[in-house]
Formats: sequence, structure tokens, C-alpha cells
Amino acid sequence: MSPGDGVTRRPIVLGGLIAAVVALVLGMTSCSTGERVDLGDEASGNLIAAIAGEPDQLDPHKTSAYFSFEVLENVFDTLVEPDADLEMRPALAESWNVSPDSRVWTFRLRRGVTFHDGSPFTADDVVYSYRRIIDEQLTNADKFSAVTDIRALDPSTVRITVKTPTPNLLTNIGGFKGMAIVSRANVESGRIATHPVGTGPFSFAGQRSGDSITLKANPSYWAGPPKVSGVTFRFISEPSTALAALQAGEVDWTDSIPPQRVAQLRDDGSQRLAVTPSNDYWYLALNEARDPWRDPRVRQAIAYGIDRDAIVQATSYGTAAKNQLAIPEGNPWYTPFDNYRYDIDKAKDLLAQANAAPQRMDMLVTSEYPETVTAAQIIADNLAPLGITVDIRTVDFATWLDEQNNGNFDILMMGWLGNIDPDDFYYAQHHTDGTSNAQKFSNSEVDRLLDRGRVETDRGARRDVYARAATIIADQVSYLYLYNPSVIQAWSNDLSGVEARRDGAVRFRAAQLAGGETA
Repeated sequence: MSPGDGVTRRPIVLGGLIAAVVALVLGMTSCSTGERVDLGDEASGNLIAAIAGEPDQLDPHKTSAYFSFEVLENVFDTLVEPDADLEMRPALAESWNVSPDSRVWTFRLRRGVTFHDGSPFTADDVVYSYRRIIDEQLTNADKFSAVTDIRALDPSTVRITVKTPTPNLLTNIGGFKGMAIVSRANVESGRIATHPVGTGPFSFAGQRSGDSITLKANPSYWAGPPKVSGVTFRFISEPSTALAALQAGEVDWTDSIPPQRVAQLRDDGSQRLAVTPSNDYWYLALNEARDPWRDPRVRQAIAYGIDRDAIVQATSYGTAAKNQLAIPEGNPWYTPFDNYRYDIDKAKDLLAQANAAPQRMDMLVTSEYPETVTAAQIIADNLAPLGITVDIRTVDFATWLDEQNNGNFDILMMGWLGNIDPDDFYYAQHHTDGTSNAQKFSNSEVDRLLDRGRVETDRGARRDVYARAATIIADQVSYLYLYNPSVIQAWSNDLSGVEARRDGAVRFRAAQLAGGETA
């Protein structure tokens, strides 16, 4: 999601400013299979996964770091979880039902499930986990905004009551591992941040600061024991280094791939490559509290004045999917919208209709996300024929957040990551009262539609509601959408049972190494 909203963020390494250096390094790297790195006895026979950074902590209710969730996806469970198509399926809850008025959800829990320390999993653990998030106002407390009561009816039954029909409740409690079911004893001991105890397919085995985290297979996992003895996550920040380690046989899997190498890797049979369009998206937002950007015709002029193809190529080497809305094609909530094209004459006509002649534009970007800097340079070139000089202001991320929240910008670029339900894509960003509506968009019809979408339980009707809202949002340029980045992963030919998911979730529960140990 948007920066600062406490939701899992995934760094997207696009290397626009370092492509030449990366290419040179890769050109000098051998692609032959080499010796595996010795990571100690506890990692012997493990699947070795290279991730781009070290988790900040391992408490799923408090961290918002993607690197943490890459690990925690394999340690914790949620009541329900998304499948590969991002439809919610049973997990710790094997079934559920909803009352006729859609206000009472009753979950039947799996029996015989245990935490990694051997303690039994019961309904009390669900109530404790959710109450902890709500009462301590932890990262995802907003996911429970409609909830009025959570209680255990018996050791295997949990009831959740909501104040209004809440069709996205399953997504809220299962969309990612920030809503994990935790062990009360693990929390109260103070060890959860450094030695987490879950019910997932792997248990925490150890951590080497600055180097790696090791998990071991859980032989008692409710869905069946994993097929590998464990997983060791190595922290390799440079994509070229991670790819070289994969090609040398030092790691088995990585999601840190230089996008400029994707075209070449597609034809390279020495490893498997997956490029999957994600639900994440990148956008531009014009500050509608300032003139002339409050006029939708001026915003539309900017939409016609930028070259999305050039931006996609520069920021992702063409691996991203150009899109004029938030939700990508292939998602069940996708809405076609293709009104804009790179057309300077059309942009000039719209500016003339609005009697506007902006000469300068303050563009806020951050060095923490280099794609924003790269795109800004393209945008500055695009808008020059309109007589607009784009002043690119590159700041650190903390300053970027402050400037966004204070409205000190004409235009900014950023991404929303980790969305599943359509409410996640639109309400906070485009409702007049939305918590992330930094651009100050306000449209009464959009408000009405987004409010209705939150309580509409008929899926077909709900889809129509969001299609109408999304079309207005794009037409009025609340956000100027750019593209959906892809989830890019590569793994050894000896590894099977893994997939590059649209939500970026990294699951190794079904992974298997040819000739390797099993749990």
C-alpha cells in the first residue's frame, strides 16, 4: 500500500541509474554451477533463497517490512489465505458461514493444530491475536474498523460481529501475514520479534545478523510436512549478485532479478524464470488543492502529455504492464480503460479550454524508490513541449512523506502495494475522507459508489460499483495511473513446487529439491 500506511511494502529494484554498472558486472560473471555456500549445520540440505534485505523484526503484527513477510509467510498462518488467483480459501479456519444480515461471521477452526512449541491452537489464540492488534492499535488495526465483537464460542469456533455488512472481511483477515495468529506465550515472553513461534509449515531455527535467517520444516504442519528440510534466507542486496549466486548454484531461488536481464534470461535454460504482473501499481498524483491542478481538464492534459511506454521502458526495462487504472488485466476486478494516449496536441487543446498555461511544476520524488527519479526525468522531457518546466525535487523518504502529508507538491509519484480487494485500491486514496487522499480529490458520485462498495454483498453488483467508480477516478485523473510492475523470480532447475504469485507472497511449503532431503 501507500507509504506510511503501515502495510507491507515491497522494494522494486529497477536499476535505471545503475544499469550500465550492473550489465558490466553481469557480463563478467560466470554462469557455471559452483559449490553451495556453507551456512552451518542447521542449514545443511536446506533450500537457499536470496532476498534483497534483512527483516527489521519478526513480529507479524508490528513489522511493515516486505523482507520480514517473505520469511513470516512460511512461519505463520492466518484464518484464511489467498490462493494463486487471490481468492480467499480455508487455512486455520476450515469453514465459515455468514448470518442472513451479513453481520455475524462464524469460523470453524481446524482441530489438532499445534504451534511450533507444541502448544495447542484454539479459538482463544484467534481472539488474543485480533484483540492485540485492535487494543494496541498495531499496524493493521484499520482492518478491524467494522468489527464490534470477537469471541470464542468454544475451543474450535470463533464469532466475529461487524456493524455493517463487510464483504471484504475475509481479505482483511487473510490477505497477508500481518494478520497472523500468534502465540500469547511467545508475545508475553518478549521473544516474538526475534524468535517467532507460529503454526506454519516452517519454524524459526536461527538468525545470523546481516547474513541469513534459517527455518526448519514443521513435521506436524496441518497441511502436511514440507518436502524440504528447511529454508535459509540469505540477504543479498544487489540483484546482480543474487542472480550470479543463483547461476553459480550457491542459491536455489531469488526474487532479486535485474529487470534488464529478463529478456536474456527468458531464453536461458540454465534456470527457470517467472514474470507475473502484480496487483501493485505506480501512479502520479496532482495536488488538487492548488491551481491550476484543481481543474480536471488540466489534469487530463497532463495525462495526455506523458508517454507511458517510455516510462515503463525506462523504469522496468519493459517488464511492467502499462495500465491506466489500478487493477491489472487478469484480476477479477479489472476494468478496461484506455482513454489516454501520448498526444501533445490534445494536451494543448485541454489547457486552452481551461485557460491555463502552467509554466513550472514541482515534482516530488524519493531516492529510496529510484523508479520515481527515473520516471521524473522522462516526464520532464514529455511536458516541455507544453511549456511546463518540471522541477524535480529528490528527497529522502521521511521527507517525502512529510511533504506529501503537508501538501507541499504539485505532482508526486509513488506506488501502492499489497492490494487484493477493490476497496484496498480505491477507498483510502480517492474517497473525500480517505486517509491517503493526499491529492485532495473529492467527487460526490465516487464517494457514494465507494461507500456502497464497502457494504454490497452481491459480487456482481459490487463489481459494477467499482467499475463505475474506477472509471470516474481515471477520467477525472484523481491518480494518473502508470503501470503494474511484475513479480520477477528465478530458481534452479532442480527446484519445483514454487510459483511467482501476483501478491508477491513467497511460499515454500510445497517446494522440493531434486534429490534433496525431505522433512
